[in-house]
Amino acid sequence: MAFDVGSNKKGRVSPSMNVTPLVDVVLVLLIIFMVVTPLLSKRIWMHIPPKDDQENPPPPPPPDALPPVVLTLGADGKTRVNGEVIPREELAQRVQGMMHARPDKVVFFDAENKALYGDALAVMDLLKGGGVKDLAVLADSLADPQAAAAVPVQQ
Repeated sequence: MAFDVGSNKKGRVSPSMNVTPLVDVVLVLLIIFMVVTPLLSKRIWMHIPPKDDQENPPPPPPPDALPPVVLTLGADGKTRVNGEVIPREELAQRVQGMMHARPDKVVFFDAENKALYGDALAVMDLLKGGGVKDLAVLADSLADPQAAAAVPVQQ
């Protein structure tokens, strides 16, 4: 924005500010923020059990209680439910049948350390697509299914 105050130097060019590059930069930043903002709102809700500060551990389950359904993904890509190898094509249907007979409706998922991340996600998607509502991801190694810490993931 420039204006002339009537100087007597008629041959000189008066300086003026060019705002076009400034507008271009602001528009590019606006577009970047418009693209990035929806990506920031994607969240996964995790219900983490509270830390138990008591010295006494909870009592063990009764001997006639049903064992938990533990799905294990091996490093070779094979899926096992409570130790039994089940092909992925039958996995969702078999686990869904198991869930109908159980009151707790929770599937514990464990993957070996050398298992591929994509395979683990594919198996979890199969379970969710098969109707499993509560999928608990085991955070510790599976030495004892009752003693393993579980982090339930809900959508």
